[in-house]
Amino acid sequence: MVGRQRERGNGAGRPQRRPVVALYERMVEAIRAGTYPPGSTLPTEPRLAAELGVSRPALREALILLQEDGVITVRRGVGRTVSHHLPPRGFEYLKPVESLLGAGRQVVTVPLARTREEPTDFSTQHLVLPAHGEVRFWESVIEVGGLPACLTQEWASDETLAELLPDAVAAFEGPDGGASSMLGLLLDAGRGLPLTGSSTIVATTLGRQRGAQLGRPADTPGVLVTQVVRLERTPLLAAKHMLPPGAPALPVWQAR
Repeated sequence: MVGRQRERGNGAGRPQRRPVVALYERMVEAIRAGTYPPGSTLPTEPRLAAELGVSRPALREALILLQEDGVITVRRGVGRTVSHHLPPRGFEYLKPVESLLGAGRQVVTVPLARTREEPTDFSTQHLVLPAHGEVRFWESVIEVGGLPACLTQEWASDETLAELLPDAVAAFEGPDGGASSMLGLLLDAGRGLPLTGSSTIVATTLGRQRGAQLGRPADTPGVLVTQVVRLERTPLLAAKHMLPPGAPALPVWQAR
């Protein structure tokens, strides 16, 4: 949830996808799939560019990003070597909460609300909203292994999305809306765009309403994650994720 998709726009109009990021992701997937195993030395630039069917300048940019992220190491006289311990896909990457909680487990998104509502103090604080009008609101329970693991509430402005990411509006109205979080559909619609997320995490209690939705007493302790997702500097989505005791751990990776 907290994290970024490594892509930059062209600085004019709607941000554009860049081939170097798609290439970066292809190479990471190839490494994880064993095409370039950990500890192995990557082919030379000309050979690797030919294998991947890309230009050498684009490949060089992707290799720089891979080195910065610790996916590969570079040593004089040896070349580029795939790291033995790849950075995990954890909390530092922008991912839907159902993906973070459900790695290797059965996950079901149960929709509680798919509606529009008057702006609240929370949505007004975190989103760019029209002076008059409604905001899209989704509420879901994420079940992991058949048990409620997270209560998710998400807000988005259709007016902002229609201008910057109209594919997301279409996805929200589509058949997958009931089986996904808003963030999951937003990330799919904005794949390759400069989406970033920031979150705050606090300890709290569930309260009566959230406790009832999660099947817990009102005074049950919990963790509340508040999240805002942006396209460049413009906020697209604001969310609250309430996790009760026993919910799967959120992976966090840190590095110097």
